[in-house]
This record gives sequence, structure tokens and C-alpha cells, in this order.
Amino acid sequence: MRLLLAIILLLIAPHTTRPKVASYLALGDSYTIGEAVDSNDRYPVQALHLIADARPEIIATTGWTTGNLLDALAAARPAGDYQAVSLLIGVNNQYQGRSQAEYREQFIALLKAAIGLAGNRPSHVLVLSIPDYSVTPFARKGNTARIAAQIDSFNAINSGIAAMYKVNYLDVTTESRKAGADPSLIAADGLHFSGKEYAIWARLMEPWLSTTLAQR
Repeated sequence: MRLLLAIILLLIAPHTTRPKVASYLALGDSYTIGEAVDSNDRYPVQALHLIADARPEIIATTGWTTGNLLDALAAARPAGDYQAVSLLIGVNNQYQGRSQAEYREQFIALLKAAIGLAGNRPSHVLVLSIPDYSVTPFARKGNTARIAAQIDSFNAINSGIAAMYKVNYLDVTTESRKAGADPSLIAADGLHFSGKEYAIWARLMEPWLSTTLAQR
């Protein structure tokens, strides 16, 4: 009798389980693929896990510039119509000394592709700002002030383009700079960010991702 009652209560209770279908594509470079951290600590993985019992699709590789990501998208030819697409790219353009004009042109192409992959719904696309690696031990051998200023310049470009195309924009640069005073936010390689830092980004992404995934 108790078992029957428990089953009845379960059937009539409000549906509170997490969605098991969530198509989220994350595009980027070393930060998106989670260089030097466990695969479960990647920020796209952590963000989606806050909402759904699913894993994102990721197209990202350490060292990629905007040009590399464009080539990878052309080769991968993802099917599209994702519920959510995020884009974080540009640190290697800065690190390699590539021009901001090239970055602007290629970032626009990538953002247009991201919007298309999201079913031509700009609200389903999120651009993340480039984090500032000048606070890492790796960068201390260089001109950290110059690195930070250049990161800001590249972010001024991607934020302006994001506004132009009416997609969502998330500043993770400010959070990344806190790693200068907190070594636990930096990965063991001394260059990238830790799973703890990516958890912060994931929580910042959660409102957008939750709303977006609820809209079929």
C-alpha cells in the first residue's frame, strides 16, 4: 500500500527533473577546450551541467586564432539549429601579434556563422570576452601592462560587433583579472585558468543558457 501511494505521489508531483536534451555548441580556443584542466572542468561543461543532464558539443583547440576557428568550422560543417551557441576567441590573435583589422573581419564572419548555427536567432548566441592572461605567472616575463591593454583593445572590437549583431555578451575579463591575487584560479601550467575560475564563468552564463535552452 505504501509503495502504491509513493508511486501515485510521484506521478502527480510537479515535474522537476532537469532537461535531458540540450543542444549547446561552444566555439573557441584553449579556454573553451579547457587546456590544463579536467574535461569536466571546462566552462561549457560546467555551465550546461548546472541546467541539464547533457554535455555540450565543443569545437575548440589550444592555439587557435579566429582564422583557425573559421577553417575548423568549414571542415566540421556542424549541422546547425543548436539551442545555444557561445563564442570566445581572440587571445591567440593578440599573442601572435595579428592585426586588429584581421580580427574584426574574421570575428564578424565567425559571429555570423554562430548566429546561423543557432537557427538565425541572435538571442541564442553568447559572446564571451577574452580573459586577461597578463595576471598569470607565464606572462610575468613579458610586458603585462601592454598585454592587458591589448586584450582590452580586442575586447572593444568583439563587444562592439556583438552589440551590432544583437547577441548576448558576457564580460569574463574582469573575473579573470582576480586570478592575479588568487593563485587557485590559475591552472597548474601557469598560463591558463583553473576549473575554479571556469566555475565562476559557468555561473555567470547560467541565466542566459537556462533561458535559451527553455526556448525551443
